[in-house]
Amino acid sequence: MSIIEAIILGIVQGLTEFLPISSSAHLRIVGEFLPSAEDPGATFTAITQIGTELAVLVYFWGRIMRIIAAWAKSLAGRVPRNDPDARMGWIVVIGTIPIGILGFLFQDVIRDTFRNLWLVATVLIVFGLILGAADALGRRVRTEKDLTIGHGLTLGVAQSLALIPGVSRSGATTTAGLALGYTRPAAAEVAFLLAVPAVFGSGLYELLQAIREPGESVFTLGETAIATVVAFGVGWAVIAYLMRYLKKGSFLPFVIYRVVLGVVLFILLGTGAIQAY
Repeated sequence: MSIIEAIILGIVQGLTEFLPISSSAHLRIVGEFLPSAEDPGATFTAITQIGTELAVLVYFWGRIMRIIAAWAKSLAGRVPRNDPDARMGWIVVIGTIPIGILGFLFQDVIRDTFRNLWLVATVLIVFGLILGAADALGRRVRTEKDLTIGHGLTLGVAQSLALIPGVSRSGATTTAGLALGYTRPAAAEVAFLLAVPAVFGSGLYELLQAIREPGESVFTLGETAIATVVAFGVGWAVIAYLMRYLKKGSFLPFVIYRVVLGVVLFILLGTGAIQAY
């Protein structure tokens, strides 16, 4: 695959990572329509997600530093564990456990079976409708101060569903947050913070694998690096947009988009315009 294709996919990654529409599904789908007509692969996807998570670090830098400092102090007893920032630190740690375990245990399935476009199309529609129901029926009265360790574990389990392309990491976690009664901005911000260690862990692991076995990825490390930088720049802009939008807007446009995309994908697969693998 070429540098131009890597740049296009980097833009796609940046545009879709934080919206509840699944960046991994979009990379998988868009790859079919590029000149090479090839799946970019799980390795490329995981590494470029490092770029978008760097955008999270930049955007929430002050908040993340407070959380890390308070969490570290809570370990030494210098800050009570119910301190809001310390509690958020514990929630991120505990919420990362499910996706870490499942991601490690099901590596082969994630790389192969889960990338079937029939499955991607189905998941886009089903989880889109679930997001729509949670957004419409959720009470939206809780804020971050209402977070509990139990809620953090629930959000972590929801996040692990994003191992299936089409679910959406931010979408699954935000959906769970809405179902638990959190406001849209609170659910989205927690989803962003919770994703940081999971994405960096997965991305760095895949990066080491790519360095050890460079021929396994369809992109070279240089092309992947370019895509990652592009994803960072685009993702930074998208975070700022989404956090402003969610103060007043609903998730309905994203629900409609997911359903339409899933239906179109079914049609393309059914007519043989694209192949499932």
